[in-house]
Amino acid sequence: MAMRQTPLTCSGHTRPVVDLAFSGITPFGYFLISACKDGKPMLRQGDTGDWIGTFLGHKGAVWGATLNQDATKAATAAADFTAKVWDGISGDELITLAHKHIVKSVDFSQDSNYLLTGGQDKILRIYDLSKPEAEPQVVPGHTSGIKKALWSSDDRQILSADDKTVRLWDRSTLTEVKAINVAMSVSSMEYVPEGEILVITYGRTIAFHSAETLEQIKSFEAPATINSASLHPEKECLVAGGEDFKLYKYDYNTGEELESYKGHFGPIHCVRFSPDGELYASGSEDGTLRLWQTTVGKTYGLWKCVIPEEEGGELVKPKVSLPGTAEEELEDLGSENPDSIYSSTPEVKA
Repeated sequence: MAMRQTPLTCSGHTRPVVDLAFSGITPFGYFLISACKDGKPMLRQGDTGDWIGTFLGHKGAVWGATLNQDATKAATAAADFTAKVWDGISGDELITLAHKHIVKSVDFSQDSNYLLTGGQDKILRIYDLSKPEAEPQVVPGHTSGIKKALWSSDDRQILSADDKTVRLWDRSTLTEVKAINVAMSVSSMEYVPEGEILVITYGRTIAFHSAETLEQIKSFEAPATINSASLHPEKECLVAGGEDFKLYKYDYNTGEELESYKGHFGPIHCVRFSPDGELYASGSEDGTLRLWQTTVGKTYGLWKCVIPEEEGGELVKPKVSLPGTAEEELEDLGSENPDSIYSSTPEVKA
């Protein structure tokens, strides 16, 4: 019996949510950071969506956000021509890195010692965070604004995407290893270290490539323009979201559509699986993040599965309940947003 998704809705942002990222699993669980056009990136507990703090300091839209593996540091990329590094525990701003144009992408090296940035000035930069005053290493070569830049292959290589080109770079020589062109503008890119897989979305296409060679492995076509896709850590399935407000879930091996449902009240800009694969997060033009169960009905985080009982000889449909959530709030997404479980807008610094 199919059960309906009951998402956790995380409010607090006042503009579209354009990027999100999870940390690794730490002794304190895992964490989620969101980038928003309101200029106030937020940190949350990853499995519940509970707000922890807001990083205050940018003077323009924040286009990219990431956490290092143990969530002790955060980095953000913004329209105020800066990237910033933050203390993930105190929320303090640690470093401001001035750029010559809008910054779109930030990514920590595995040891958190280096930060890779990319943006509208078409140049990749590598900052040594132990020497923030020093000039960064620069990697020219892109012909349009950089949308995403990621470390790969144990930081030996770099993957980057501009409008319709994805490039692979050698970290030691800072030279281009390979470039591929795609038919439409790249909307997102995800690097999956287990298996060295690169997930690229453009138009309605969700494409999977080798992160080491850029050779294509497979691709799927969605019914609508896709803005973001994420592959499950076990590579069982993938989720995608885009311009039709819907979330799609596919079997990675067969390409079969497993689920699709209206996920938000505006286009979906970003989706990502949690590091344990138990849930995925989506961020939207509607200003909210939502957390969704990978396996609907499983008891996990704030989701509690109510075991069905027989009433009058008939099996009752199993329910998923959320603490403090009225029954009518679990109805399908309607004309209003009834299932916001955070009423106040947090504005204090972490």
